[in-house]
Parts: sequence; C-alpha cells; structure tokens
Amino acid sequence: MKKISIVLVLLFTVLTVRAQFQAGKAYLGASLTGLNLSYNGQDGFNFGVEAKAGYLFEDNWMVLGQAGLNHYGSDAVADNFTAGVGLRYYIAQNGLYLGVNGKFVHDYHSYNDVMPGAEVGYAFFINRSVTIEPAVYYNHSFKNSDYSTVGLKIGLGIYLFDD
Repeated sequence: MKKISIVLVLLFTVLTVRAQFQAGKAYLGASLTGLNLSYNGQDGFNFGVEAKAGYLFEDNWMVLGQAGLNHYGSDAVADNFTAGVGLRYYIAQNGLYLGVNGKFVHDYHSYNDVMPGAEVGYAFFINRSVTIEPAVYYNHSFKNSDYSTVGLKIGLGIYLFDD
C-alpha cells in the first residue's frame, strides 16, 4: 500500500508540473551558493548569493540573466561580483533541467575573469508557481584553473503566470 501511495503522489506531481514550462512565462529566482558546499583550489570558506530573472521563450527553453556576490576566505575584502547570461532546458516537463551560462567575474582586488559554466538541477514545485531548486554546477576559469569551481547551490524560484 505504501508503494502504491508513493507512485500516486509521484504521478500527481508529474501531471501537475506538466504545464509549468510553457513559452511566455517569466521567472525570478535566488540561490545560496557556497556554504562550504563548493570547492576550488584557491579559496577556503565560500559563501555567495545569486539573483536570476528569466523568460521561457519556447516550451522548455529559458533564457536567464544573473548577478551574484561571493565572499571567499576569512579576509573581509576577498569578495567578487559576477554578472552573466544563461540558458536552461527543462527535460520532458518533469522539473529536471540542464543549464549553460557565461559569467564575467570581477574580484575587487586581484583579477577579472570570464567563466563559462554548466549545471544540472531540479525544479521541485512546492505549489503552482514556487520551486525549490537544488543544482550541481561547474564554472571554468580561463584565468587560472585554481579558480574553476565545482559546487552545490540551493535556490528558490518563482514562475510567473499570465493566466
């Protein structure tokens, strides 16, 4: 009986998510990155916040603009700012997505960098328009491979509907 209940809940979830990723919808999101859940060869403690806005220009395809602020290490001035654009593809309307992005990174004291990245995540709907979005990501540094980062982020997304 427990297995049947789980299958029914999953089926209901998949059916209710079906119409969420249609063209013409807008998206707002925010993520916490770091919290020692990311690693690169240069820095220790890592905490970051990221804001995103997007638009579903085609069913299952979203274009995103994003900005973020990251704090690295115990030094109070080891911060950087990121700004970039990205693209998401939602796989088979189930909430699983693949993303690619490009970011400009400005470190306040030592460098500027352009970092292409990729991520795999899941948009878990807690109601009709609000999601919790865990994702695994990789950002590649062209400046120095020690700045390339693999990590986990937890986000909150809001899908804005026009109906």
